[in-house]
Amino acid sequence: MVVSLKNIFNDAGNVTQFTARFFKEVLKPPYEIKEFMRQCYVMGYRSLPLVGITGFIMGLVLTLQSRPTLAQFGAESWLPGMVALSLIREIAPVITALICAGKISSGIGAELGSMKVTEQIDAMEVSAIDPFKYLVITRILATTLMVPLLVVFADAVGVLGGYAGININSDVNLLSYFSKVLESLDFIDIIPATIKTFFFGFFIGMIGCYKGYTAASGTESVGKAANSAVVAASLTIFVIDMLAVQLTDIFF
Repeated sequence: MVVSLKNIFNDAGNVTQFTARFFKEVLKPPYEIKEFMRQCYVMGYRSLPLVGITGFIMGLVLTLQSRPTLAQFGAESWLPGMVALSLIREIAPVITALICAGKISSGIGAELGSMKVTEQIDAMEVSAIDPFKYLVITRILATTLMVPLLVVFADAVGVLGGYAGININSDVNLLSYFSKVLESLDFIDIIPATIKTFFFGFFIGMIGCYKGYTAASGTESVGKAANSAVVAASLTIFVIDMLAVQLTDIFF
């Protein structure tokens, strides 16, 4: 018990130092713009199909599951607004972030962990290349930018999925559907949900980079880095979401 608590506090201290180093060096030149753009492409564009399919299914299933209950109270006209609010405020951000935690954070942890084990990071230092700037800062900035964009994409596709779900049992005009969606939304619904996605993206990248960059020697550590990155990032997403909901209730 004492040993496990000691390890937890050691990890917390190491993560804090790792995060402080990121904020210390992120604004210092040189800037690895090409690597940053490449990471945005890898993490964002290549994740679009998975995020799009998931978002469409979320909207479709949520509509089909909610319709019978609303029909009992004669409130089927509320269905577009309810689906849009549920997706934009909570479901789409959390599910998309969890997908990114499983796909992106694990990939970062495995990639940097393998580079650590094979001493490629040490070779970069010998070659006068700052591995922290090239490997860590670019990936964290990329996840911080791309995860919110993926969430917005999932919101849009999810609303389309809701439209498809409504038209399975009825015939609703597309313009009428989107007018009801927009009537139900307010900036208060969109802004907090968007802000928290930046924190999702930051910690997805931070945890993946930390687990991979600090991996121990040996091939087993690569798998452990990837696995622990997914677990830690997923738990962090739930904690951030819980705090965001509480702060939204207080300030909005």
